[in-house]
Amino acid sequence: MQYHDEGSEEQVTEVEGAALAKVQEIPDGGVLECQAVLASGPAELLLLRAGEMVRCFHNVCPHAGRSLNWAPGKFLIESGLLICAAHGASFSIPEGRCVLGPCRGQSLSEVAIEVHGGEVRVAAQGIA
Repeated sequence: MQYHDEGSEEQVTEVEGAALAKVQEIPDGGVLECQAVLASGPAELLLLRAGEMVRCFHNVCPHAGRSLNWAPGKFLIESGLLICAAHGASFSIPEGRCVLGPCRGQSLSEVAIEVHGGEVRVAAQGIA
């Protein structure tokens, strides 16, 4: 099992359309945690990447409504799966679909993003 620690830097985007991160900052096969202020209010987000594909989700497990990380910026990743630290639900990277655990078949709540010039931005419409 891998323990992913992205460090202590916290990324905060104040408005939709602002850059959340650069693609190269997101580990391939991993996750980067960031915060943004969406139209619906402040949100803790996850950027999941596999190769060139990046997707963005709310950092909330559909099973129990808890954050997926075990500490700020620290995640459990094994065999291409992001594992919820609370109850072990396992989500495919980058699809965000639960393939093992108590919420199998459910998905993380996606946020629409755009990637331009190597930067990941929240799309104008905000929530997917």
